[in-house]
Formats: sequence, structure tokens, C-alpha cells
Amino acid sequence: MRRRQFITLLGGAAAWPLAARAQQVSSVPRIGYLSPGSASSGPLNYYDEFRRELRELGYVEGQNVVIDYRFADGKFDRLPQLAAELVQLNVDVIVSVVTQASLAAKNATRTIPIVIVSVGDPVGAGLVASLARPGANVTGNSSMTIEVIGKSLALLKQAVPKASPMAVLWNPDNVTYQGQILRETEAAAWKLGIQLQTFGVRGPDEFGPRFAAIISANAATLLVLPDPVFSAYTARVAELANESHLPTMYGLREDAVAGGLMAYGPNYADLYRRAASYVNKILKGAKPADLPVERPTNFEFVINLKTAKLLGIELPPTLLALADEVIE
Repeated sequence: MRRRQFITLLGGAAAWPLAARAQQVSSVPRIGYLSPGSASSGPLNYYDEFRRELRELGYVEGQNVVIDYRFADGKFDRLPQLAAELVQLNVDVIVSVVTQASLAAKNATRTIPIVIVSVGDPVGAGLVASLARPGANVTGNSSMTIEVIGKSLALLKQAVPKASPMAVLWNPDNVTYQGQILRETEAAAWKLGIQLQTFGVRGPDEFGPRFAAIISANAATLLVLPDPVFSAYTARVAELANESHLPTMYGLREDAVAGGLMAYGPNYADLYRRAASYVNKILKGAKPADLPVERPTNFEFVINLKTAKLLGIELPPTLLALADEVIE
């Protein structure tokens, strides 16, 4: 597999006078981990990668570091309560996964350092003042999904020129991030001359009815926006899309591996590993305001050729040549 490298360096940083912490980092540091997902394995549950990188940096869970996990199991309204629990535990740093969890963490504390992971648009969400100078107690990395969604639509249209109308599967409960990316999707679709039809899914029980509605709407293609709820059911979503004969673009490599036609997005495992490096720096005394927010360096375009054949789609050689990975 070959990967294209994207520009990631963001120059400059400004020190922000972080308010005096109520506690100093103890001899055995305590990390809070907040995610809207679940503890079970899945494409967006890369906390194993986070822990593996921590071990590489000398932090072994249960020996010289404690990690307190809080998973919302897809229930985004639980995140504020879970964030408050981590604050009450007086953790030394909070690692917050994706936008909604990061907002919950920021609303819960202005003093405990927060390392954000895979946030689509940290500035637009109000988490940081800027990528180069985050300010306050928040830093980490961005998945840039807000910026790459136009590329996803263009790739899908290249695969299926008659891509309109295009159905969009999104999660209304993931309010901030999904709202941001949906607006960007609408803008990109307008430029490409694609008519969109949106279908909200809040949980697995709604997959069947929504796909029935998509079929009734005579959608030509489907775009599945990245979301922890969807990522917990990658195989089910891909199965329904293929049964509906819908050429579909996803946001994670694992979606294509599970049977989806195509996926384009950042290498999420890298983002979780990078989060561990932020934690290491903060535990050693660095302030979040001194650590610019990083963009991803690796983006992956994956095509499942078996699914293309199943759907009766002959993909153009020019598109196949762009792929970082082709599943045959």
C-alpha cells in the first residue's frame, strides 16, 4: 500500500498562561479517556493504538500510569456527565475522542489539559482559537474531515458519473460535528452539481427503515459520514448498501474492508498514536497552549474491487490508479 503525504506543519505557537492547576502530576499519572463510542473493538475505537504508543513512551497501564475510561456507547447526551466524572477524579490530562466528547471535556474544565483526537474542525467547533495557537487548555489533532469531504464526493462521482441524487447517511445526535460536515457536504455537492437527500440515523434499529427510505427515494449513490455509531456497525451498513445496489463512499479504510465500495479519509490509527505523544509532553510539563494542533499526514483511498463487481460497476483505470489500496 502506498500513501500520499499531506502537509501537516503549522508554524508558530503562543504561550497561554494556564491557570494554576489544583494538583500537580502525581508520581503515577492519571489519564482520563472520554469517547462517544464503546469499549468493544471497531474502526473508531483505536484506544489500543493509543495505549501501545504510551507503552513505547514508557507508560505501562497498571504499573506507572492509570487510565480511567469513559465510553458513552453512542449516547452523546451522556458525554457531559462522563466528562464531569473524569474531572472529579482529578485526572492529570483528559484525552477526548472526536468533536462532541472534546466539547464536553472543555465545558467540564478550564484547568485540566485536554488532548483532542480526530476532531473534524477544532477551530469551527470552538475548541481552539487557531491550529497554530490553540490557547486555553486544549490541543491535540484534527482529522480534517471537514476539508476532505469534497474530495470524497469527487471520487464517488468519478466512479459513478450519474451520482445524483446522492443519499447522505448522518447522525443528528452528533450535533456539532455532523452539522459541520453536512454543511460542507452540501457546499461540495452544489459545486459538483449533485443533488443531496439526507437521512438521519441515531442508532442501529434505524438502519433498516432508513435504507428502505433511501431506496424509495431512488437515490443513485450513498455517502456515509464518519460517526461512532456507524463505525460500530460497519459490516451491517456495507451489507445494507450493497443489498440496495448503492455505490457508496465511506470515511474509513475499515468500511471498505468490511465490504463497502470505497473509502477516503485520514489514517485514524496515526491520530491516536499522536495523541499519546501529546499526553507524554503534557505529563512532562508542557502546556497545551505551547503545542500546535496537528493535521493528519496520511490519507487513504481504498477501493473494494469485489464490491464493485458485485454492484456491476466498472471503475475507470484512472480512478484505480489513485487508490492507495485495492481489495480484490
